Amino acid sequence: MSLSRRMVLGAAVSGAALSRPALAQRPWPNRPIRLVLGFAPGGVGDLTARMIAPRISEGLGQPIIIDNRPGAAGIVAAEPVARSVPDGYTMLLLTTTNSTADAMYRSLPYDTNRDFAPVARVATFDHVLLTAANSPYRTLRDVIEAARAKPGSINLGSIAVGNAQHLGAELLRSMAGVDMTIVPYRSTPDLINATTTGDVHLASEILAPVLAQVQAGRLRALAMASAERYPLLADVPTANERDLPGYMVGSWNGVAGPAAMPRAIVERMNTEIGRALALPDIREKLLELGVTPAFSSPEEFGAFIRSEGERWSRIVESSNIPKQ
Repeated sequence: MSLSRRMVLGAAVSGAALSRPALAQRPWPNRPIRLVLGFAPGGVGDLTARMIAPRISEGLGQPIIIDNRPGAAGIVAAEPVARSVPDGYTMLLLTTTNSTADAMYRSLPYDTNRDFAPVARVATFDHVLLTAANSPYRTLRDVIEAARAKPGSINLGSIAVGNAQHLGAELLRSMAGVDMTIVPYRSTPDLINATTTGDVHLASEILAPVLAQVQAGRLRALAMASAERYPLLADVPTANERDLPGYMVGSWNGVAGPAAMPRAIVERMNTEIGRALALPDIREKLLELGVTPAFSSPEEFGAFIRSEGERWSRIVESSNIPKQ
């Protein structure tokens, strides 16, 4: 082979070698991003994600595709994200359910604190304690006193054993020191129907899916399980301020990626989530749903996830709930 031909071939090989890193380092994102959700379409978390995703996409210049994977306490959604390539194109809507799963299951196929890179907390969801509109109970104290007067006579409804609503019901029973019969229902509509008809005397549920029922007078809110009253239900006291001091239960969600996701991607996504949540129309729509924007830094969200795992573990232990 002539010297000139060897030089040409060598330059071609060198150029190809240099082009591969150049392609690999194209600015993120350059294709759609998949956001995996651990629940079916239509729920409050799904609605929240679908509301803010287009606004985040505007800043990123790429669409965000919502991928619903319901089932098994969020494990079906979380496991593939934890094992995905950490390139910023697969992320998870991490929720309270992931923390309650940590507390309820003896083992999981991932570690919530170790296998995810926190990006930002998105929102919090207040919980509420409800009864039928024609119920004789006007306050949470009325229900607790009725349960003390006749142990086992009060039904306390929730959904899905092991989630925040169910554990909130278990915590209420434990803190009040009363014998209530906890009845789990398959879905929120089932629980609402049973509460409306009086089959359930007291229901533990997230505010968002029942807010319209309360505002329309079909259900009576006895107490919020939050630290503060909800702005759209300002006349409903918190359990902590009056009838059951110390009782506070809430839900949340946020975005996370696989653990080794580059810091630059974490920061860019965090910035765009914060921008979307700061938009006045987004904030207004979220509040109308019963959702409170709760944006945070990646570090704050990471610390929050750890504290939530510890808190729910304490609740499970103190309420003597058997692990699965």
